[in-house]
Amino acid sequence: MNKPSLFFFGLLALTVTAGFAAEEKPAEQSTGTVPSDETTIATINGKEIPLGLFRLFYRERLRSGKVENTPALQNRTFNEFVSIVVTAQDAERLGLDKDRRFGLALEMQRLHLLSNYAIQNALKTREPSEEDLKKAYDERYGKDKRIEYKARHILVKTEAEGKKLIDELNAGADFSELAKAYSLGPTGKDGGALPWFGTGQMVQPFIDATKVLKPGEYTSAPVRTQFGWHVILLEETRESDPPALDEVRNELIRLLQKDVLEGYVAELSEEADLVFNPDVIKVTEEPAATPADAQ
Repeated sequence: MNKPSLFFFGLLALTVTAGFAAEEKPAEQSTGTVPSDETTIATINGKEIPLGLFRLFYRERLRSGKVENTPALQNRTFNEFVSIVVTAQDAERLGLDKDRRFGLALEMQRLHLLSNYAIQNALKTREPSEEDLKKAYDERYGKDKRIEYKARHILVKTEAEGKKLIDELNAGADFSELAKAYSLGPTGKDGGALPWFGTGQMVQPFIDATKVLKPGEYTSAPVRTQFGWHVILLEETRESDPPALDEVRNELIRLLQKDVLEGYVAELSEEADLVFNPDVIKVTEEPAATPADAQ
């Protein structure tokens, strides 16, 4: 049976802020008002399905990748949605919703959702003030001179490959030529050349390794990051003015939100009345750190 082509008038209007999608107040359209979440979008095997449920599913699809909200996408997504509904209904008919593992999985999903809602609420009720942002800006950009680095790097998969390249450099090989021949990164074709960068613009192990080099030096050992193993050559350094507050506002907001969430979760964890089952978990007291341990 051919599936009908559908058009969902006024399906949803979205705004995306802080990584979350939220519905805007429905606007009047030329053919009527955007229907509410309680409106039945379809009746499947006698069960009315609310539009809000499909909207939630559709929002997740929009967030899952770089897709455009089009009638074609709405049709494809609705067909997937119907497939989920009919198979879920069949699972209920077979009594699979009574399975213990299903109950555990459902409870885990419930906990995840509630946790996400609590986190969103914490962010809304603890938004950083302009004073907080100014303080964070001064701490991050106002204490030290801002140094930028001009460097090259060679990215390889293993530490052994990185060590072999360093041996070749020690023997007089040209860094740029090695990068062109062996680097896995997109900069390899340019001899491993990177644009000027400062603290916060590269992953921390890369920055830490670059900072201790003098111009003309390369790392004596490969540097590991989540991308692989790097051999880094520092070419130049320069001092630069710190960015304006507005240029790094979003970055600072993310940092402050991270601190807020860490404090929020830590506070709840400390206040929680947690009692372990000794038949399942053995609790041991960690020995206090000695002065030698602290060094």
